[in-house]
Amino acid sequence: MEESVIFQWSVFRSLLAILQWWGFNVTVIIMNKWIFQKLDFKFPLTVSCIHFICSSIGAYVVIKVLKIKPLIVVEPEDRWRRIFPMSFVFCINIVLGNVSLRFIPVSFMQTIKSFTPATTVVLQWLVWRKYFDWRIWASLVPIVGGILLTSVTELSFNMFGFCAALFGCLATSTKTILAESLLHGYKFDSINTVYYMAPLATMILGLPAILVEGSGVINWFYTHEAVWSSLIIILSSGLLAFCLNFSIFYVIHSTTAVTFNVAGNLKVAFAVLISWMIFRNPISVMNAVGCAITLVGCTFYGYVRHLLSQQPPPPGTPKTPRNRMELLPLVNDKLDDKV
Repeated sequence: MEESVIFQWSVFRSLLAILQWWGFNVTVIIMNKWIFQKLDFKFPLTVSCIHFICSSIGAYVVIKVLKIKPLIVVEPEDRWRRIFPMSFVFCINIVLGNVSLRFIPVSFMQTIKSFTPATTVVLQWLVWRKYFDWRIWASLVPIVGGILLTSVTELSFNMFGFCAALFGCLATSTKTILAESLLHGYKFDSINTVYYMAPLATMILGLPAILVEGSGVINWFYTHEAVWSSLIIILSSGLLAFCLNFSIFYVIHSTTAVTFNVAGNLKVAFAVLISWMIFRNPISVMNAVGCAITLVGCTFYGYVRHLLSQQPPPPGTPKTPRNRMELLPLVNDKLDDKV
């Protein structure tokens, strides 16, 4: 009886964790698109900077004031030698995501972001000479095929937004690879990651945002009709962006790797559906088929990766030296949602 109650509570806890993660993630994406499209606040650098500032304040409050999470102490020299390069890539990753969202529909952007497993594997193979089982390569075929079909049939295609999303995948993959080498020895959770990286990302992005978008933001203040209500929405998106980091921490500790992978791909489908219901961007049948193929491919890739992780490496498998470690993503390829 007790085992049954424990199992039911575990299932309920996992479901609750997944639902709140979906809620925060989809809400942040939709709010960002709403800011760019409906509020006419077409300044992705400024929006990213606001998110970094909100996340910096939120992480400080959680760790230093409320003490919900213990602080992972980082040596001062490591903050510049390890954390700063990570923060730079982290910053580029978030900015490119918001830039792509500024120019292309949520459905198209989310589908392209699903290309991240492929870019991660290719980068590790090219740069780190990492060995991959043939089943990993085979699992990437539907992902690449689905992305190609979606791109060719996208009715709202924009080359600049497409390139920003594609380079965002490369930035996410680079961040994943660097995390294993630069952060080796530090067991960061999502909140401590934000605590250290968000302030540095704000410092990196602050000046470019002012120089590139400053005059446009000032002009928006003078010409926009509902400035204060719009500012509330923009700041709320920053607050929810921080809450998303907390929700990621919760869902990781409440689900298995397989459940997290499947939930991540269903989350993309959920985001595509909700965004279409709100923004009504045109989606052709073949475009929807391409998106579905991509998501099925991502799920299959996650399953294959999990299956291989449970098996000992076959005899004769090339072993990666310690300074070229096993560079599979820390938890899941879809953790680029973090702000």
